[in-house]
Amino acid sequence: MLVDRARIFVRSGKGGNGCVSFRREKYVPKGGPNGGDGGDGGDVVLVGDESLDTLLTVTHRPHFRAEHGGQGLGSQMHGANGEDKIVKVPLGTLVYDEETSELIADISEHDQRLVVAKGGKGGFGNEHFKSSTNQAPRETTPGEPIDEHTLRLELKLIADIGLVGLPNAGKSTLLSAVSAARPKVADYPFTTLQPHLGIAELDADRRLVLADIPGLIEGAADGAGLGHRFLRHIERTSALVHLLDVLPEDCSDPVENYKTIRGELERYSPELASKQELIVFNKIDLLPEDELDQYVGELATQLGIEKPLMCSGATHAGIRKVLEHCWSMVKKQPQAGW
Repeated sequence: MLVDRARIFVRSGKGGNGCVSFRREKYVPKGGPNGGDGGDGGDVVLVGDESLDTLLTVTHRPHFRAEHGGQGLGSQMHGANGEDKIVKVPLGTLVYDEETSELIADISEHDQRLVVAKGGKGGFGNEHFKSSTNQAPRETTPGEPIDEHTLRLELKLIADIGLVGLPNAGKSTLLSAVSAARPKVADYPFTTLQPHLGIAELDADRRLVLADIPGLIEGAADGAGLGHRFLRHIERTSALVHLLDVLPEDCSDPVENYKTIRGELERYSPELASKQELIVFNKIDLLPEDELDQYVGELATQLGIEKPLMCSGATHAGIRKVLEHCWSMVKKQPQAGW
């Protein structure tokens, strides 16, 4: 299950206190100070992990605490440093301060590290305070206190292609047809209530990561329907595939439906609206073969498309051609191991 939001509590380790100690050796009746420093407290560190695609792991146990630093010891022995607490998160994780809503960081690279709670420094032992006028100091400093925060994590999917369209346009069915992803599919709007990722393998050296974005509606840019929560996922994609249901059950006009979604994308983010877009006429299996070309051709003409691209997620007709067009849009180079 894809979980794209989480609230977590992080607390660093406290620094260990410095130690008061004096040398006690045979034949040295007045040994000098030898109290060691306290150990540093551990940090809480978020680390980007390309193998993760959900925030589910951090929602089960949302409290993360690093170890405290050990107390300083005699004989100038330094206290043990507290162990860091490592929290792995998927790439595309935005980290916000829950109290101020300030964006702290965008974790977008594998092994990228972000210290979100800094461990306290250990205090000084009394050996630091020896002077010509104070040969037996009993002064030390305490370790620095803990650092704690409540953070809000939001995941923006990182995909090559974002599938967009009105609810029930066939995005989930198409994703199921081209990949091993199995989003819930049914014949009514808002079946998809969360984004899904799927990997389509064109051949041994080429694959595409596709994101099925839940259906958008008029007013999505203002938060209507599933609104802002899912529009942000499209921002990470390289290109968009806009699926149009050629025969909507509500008898709406496919061309007007296209304009509705385009308007929402432009209102939400001009940068998002400027992404490469491939318009695909979907569910062609619902039309009689002898009427298909003329009907889709008329829709394409209204949208200024010379060569309409058609497919059916249900029958897999035309899907290979759609994927090849997607590949040409993102212009990916074969990668080793793919």
